Amino acid sequence: MRAVRAAESKKALDIKVLDLTGITTFTDFFVLCNGANARQMQAITDEISLQLKRAGEPAMSIEGYDGGEWILSDFSDFIVHVFSEKARAFYDLDRLWRQGKVVEIPPE
Repeated sequence: MRAVRAAESKKALDIKVLDLTGITTFTDFFVLCNGANARQMQAITDEISLQLKRAGEPAMSIEGYDGGEWILSDFSDFIVHVFSEKARAFYDLDRLWRQGKVVEIPPE
């Protein structure tokens, strides 16, 4: 939830957490969200990275940071995907991984 709260603090849109336990072996959760533009997407990614690094969970890798469409941050047990609205609709990970259980995000 720390990644979700960090994304919320930077006004990420359409945040969704998928539990992929037992569905894939490379991670347990996806955190999906949108940013309104490339600068906001980078701010969301920076805040998530900062908060998790402070908690002793630095990202193993971050890809697509300068691309402006899709930033992927790998924290091993979970992967954060920060999309532009267009890229999220195109890649449609929500549908691709629909067998994953949607995790309820409690109000802050």
